[in-house]
Amino acid sequence: MLFKILSTDNQSSARSGVITTGRSSFPTPVFMPVGTLGNVKGVQFKDLKEHLNFQVILGNAYHLYLRPGLEVLQKTGGLHKFTLWDRHILTDSGGYQVYSLAKNRKITEEGVRFQSHIDGSYHFISPETSVNIQRSIGADFIMAFDECTPYPVDFDYAKKSMELTHRWLVRCLRQFSETNHRYDFSQAFLPIVQGGTFHNLRKESALFVSEQNCSANAIGGLSVGEPTEIMNEITELVSEILPADKPRYLMGVGKPEDILDSVERGVDMFDCVIPTRNARHGLLYTFDGVINIKNEKWKFDSSPINQNALSFVDREYSKAFLRHLFVSGEILGPQIATLNNLAFYAELMAKIRLHIENGDFTIWKKEIKERISQKQ
Repeated sequence: MLFKILSTDNQSSARSGVITTGRSSFPTPVFMPVGTLGNVKGVQFKDLKEHLNFQVILGNAYHLYLRPGLEVLQKTGGLHKFTLWDRHILTDSGGYQVYSLAKNRKITEEGVRFQSHIDGSYHFISPETSVNIQRSIGADFIMAFDECTPYPVDFDYAKKSMELTHRWLVRCLRQFSETNHRYDFSQAFLPIVQGGTFHNLRKESALFVSEQNCSANAIGGLSVGEPTEIMNEITELVSEILPADKPRYLMGVGKPEDILDSVERGVDMFDCVIPTRNARHGLLYTFDGVINIKNEKWKFDSSPINQNALSFVDREYSKAFLRHLFVSGEILGPQIATLNNLAFYAELMAKIRLHIENGDFTIWKKEIKERISQKQ
């Protein structure tokens, strides 16, 4: 995996570049749609590729381990061949599920014992098995097994959790180095910075992660309820410590305005369920602001969903028709909304890269952030 910085902004830490793997290359900053079970809900891969040109999607190691299961994935040639997605895949190690399944798991030095949300069965994931699971899934980018601390959390817990994450990282790296990829392409390993909202812990973790000299580095444990100002502070602090010649991945952060703020602080990779999940509830992102399409005000509105977008989907349907689909419970409604939101994100990232290359990102960001954040 190689990373080349192509342009930098004149007034901030924003940069555009390109990541190259054995599979292909893709530009950064990049947004990666979440495909928990190997598919992005409500969207066909041909639309993700041909119309929206997404280069990376996420799969979730915890969910894929439970269903369809490693035996299915191995016998079908890995997640790429199983799903027929031939571009990049990144897998979450399962660490976030350690956070989200707090009532159904037990953390020890060895790993995490958890209860399946599907059938209640018990399972155990260690740093070593997390690496093995992601090897079997066949992701291009695999993540370290970590503990994502909640917000708020006291200093002592955050410190112990960070130290455990560091010990798990050492074990993950050992397992990664002692095992080979299972399919016909190489895999990159990404460590994760933790430390809650405590600056000294984040500095310590960022330094420790940097010392591992991996191909890229991730910032975890944010966007879990902390104020935006704190998230931005931690992102800036960590980004200044992580090596500039490696991609920086801010995990789980995906509100458009947060992406803009984080790009300004030197982040290169993003993922989030926000565009797809909110679409299923009728919340649409446009370059003129956010729309709740189920509101009565759109009942007679025959204008396009996204007036100022370039996307293939946004000019095909009116707000009134899309509202009708949602109110009627038609499945086409969430599908159109999902395409709209993903198209918005794809275009937003393209605009970000363009303005970094033009050297006016900071100026443009102030104007566009205000526009897209308003409620229509």
